[in-house]
Amino acid sequence: MNRRRQWDIFCKVIDNFGDIGVCWRLSADLAARGESVRLWVDDASALSWMAPAGAEAVEVLPWAQSVESSAVTARLTKQPGDVLIEAFGCEIPSEFLTVWVAQPAQCQPVRCWLNLEYLSAESYVERCHAMPSLVNHGPAAGWTKWFFYPGFTPKTGGLLREPWLLKPMADSEAQDELQGDSPRLRVSLFCYEPPALAVLLAEWSRHGLAGRPVELLVTAGRTARAVKAVLSHLKTEPDLRRITWLPWLSQTEYDHLLWRCDLNFVRGEDSVLRALWAGKPFIWSIYPQDDGAHLPKLEAFLQQLDAPDSLKAFHRAWNTDGENLAAPSAADLADWHLHAEAARRALLVQDDMTSRLLQFVAKNR
Repeated sequence: MNRRRQWDIFCKVIDNFGDIGVCWRLSADLAARGESVRLWVDDASALSWMAPAGAEAVEVLPWAQSVESSAVTARLTKQPGDVLIEAFGCEIPSEFLTVWVAQPAQCQPVRCWLNLEYLSAESYVERCHAMPSLVNHGPAAGWTKWFFYPGFTPKTGGLLREPWLLKPMADSEAQDELQGDSPRLRVSLFCYEPPALAVLLAEWSRHGLAGRPVELLVTAGRTARAVKAVLSHLKTEPDLRRITWLPWLSQTEYDHLLWRCDLNFVRGEDSVLRALWAGKPFIWSIYPQDDGAHLPKLEAFLQQLDAPDSLKAFHRAWNTDGENLAAPSAADLADWHLHAEAARRALLVQDDMTSRLLQFVAKNR
């Protein structure tokens, strides 16, 4: 019987939860497919609410431990690593690499080292995906590192999606059909602090959304603080009919939230993918960068998904100053829903990222 292939995934949490969210979903998905994963992370605190149950065959290890050569030696001697992933450009400590390259692999004659990049729909992704890079210095000099780019086309690394995901989504959709339409529009909000937030909440407090009152479900943390700050400055008493201040949600709970809402505002990389798979209209708060580099990335995303003009316009206003933010009409919202379902169907016919990752490792070992 073949042993599990051993993966070492390194993740550094910058200032939000997208990095650890993606790395955890990937780790759990690999483990569910028969792999063994060590997830090295500098701050694992978010996993206490993001993945409270953990996952079989995923071991979460503190990043600090990786620079202690004796501890690393013990780990790698007991279970040598076969695949090494540095997620989102993080730099693996040289002490770890010294031990890793010296240990013989048990599963493969040659091991695989990958740099997992950020998701983008820009044209460079197809050009750069699966490109090799020779390491010229440090303890791993002479080794080859491969660049793995997630993306939306068959020529990229694909999108993260667990094989089991479609079944609970279908069950949720069936349950919604049994319950029928609600007089309110359920809207989930997960965002940064866009200037357009004040415009949006003021509009909803006066007129609702698409002629219906809004039931707003606000995620905990940064989003809740931003909404409370805006509401405290509205000149009129907000009439959103209902605001629910959500607790910290596990990834599974967040998935269910997206499936049950009529419109989802999402942010970062992990949640935009989950919104895509939900097949419901969504607005993406792309991570803002001082040099404006996020705006071409947003445009490429909207073009890749062939978004309707009204949805493109709303995204642009939401991710800039909000000056031209126009509330969608009922017809717009219906159009966005059709587009979301079509985008999901088109992407579901492609292999998911974990499948492509496993294929790539098997080919380039």
